[in-house]
Amino acid sequence: MREHVRDFVAAAAERFPTRGAIYEFGSYQVEEQGAGADLRTLFPDRPYVGCDMRPGPGVDRVEDISRLTLDNDSAAMIICVETLEHVFETRRAVDEMVRVLAPGGMVLISMPFHFRIHGYPDDYWRITPSCLTRLLEPLAATIIGSQGPEATPNTVYGVGFKAPAPAAFVADAARFVEGFQARLDERRTLAPHKRARRAWRWLFSTKAERRRLSKYYEARFAICGASIGAAASARRQALGALT
Repeated sequence: MREHVRDFVAAAAERFPTRGAIYEFGSYQVEEQGAGADLRTLFPDRPYVGCDMRPGPGVDRVEDISRLTLDNDSAAMIICVETLEHVFETRRAVDEMVRVLAPGGMVLISMPFHFRIHGYPDDYWRITPSCLTRLLEPLAATIIGSQGPEATPNTVYGVGFKAPAPAAFVADAARFVEGFQARLDERRTLAPHKRARRAWRWLFSTKAERRRLSKYYEARFAICGASIGAAASARRQALGALT
């Protein structure tokens, strides 16, 4: 798992604490992903169920995300990161997550965009922020964004809440964006060997590649909720200045 995806989950969990069962879809831990792929360590005192289409490390329950056997409104929080690109029936999978999400529950989604074709077991899609916005329309409030150059982001993110949305959603969403960007800024300060490797890539890269590297840790988000007033709307527009 890419480090900034774990940061995304940690930042959302910190800003929007929930109670009840957490379900992670796509929890199978591939050996080369390292310890960072184990997201349950971010929630040490919560019931946590890792689900995937095959048994293995990190999997507590075998589930097909496009045909879940879970009851309606049974998950207080859903995590689905670096997974939907591997699901052929993406729309159905999102609808299923919305179905099992409890009222007031939160879903976290991330997907790679500018990224190599990869397996586990196959790779089908690259989804834009606009597409994710449409997929999450049934929810009461969302935070949709991307990281990297706006035209070719490395990652697309979504945070969504099933009605009722948190009372202070807009203010908390803005703080989440600020907190996540702060985490990315920390990642920007790389270990010496990584800085040297990136400098070498910079020296021999194209103009487009240099731009992609320079914007790698910049994120932008749109906050959408049912009760966003004029002041909140202005705050939402100001988030663009963070990038």
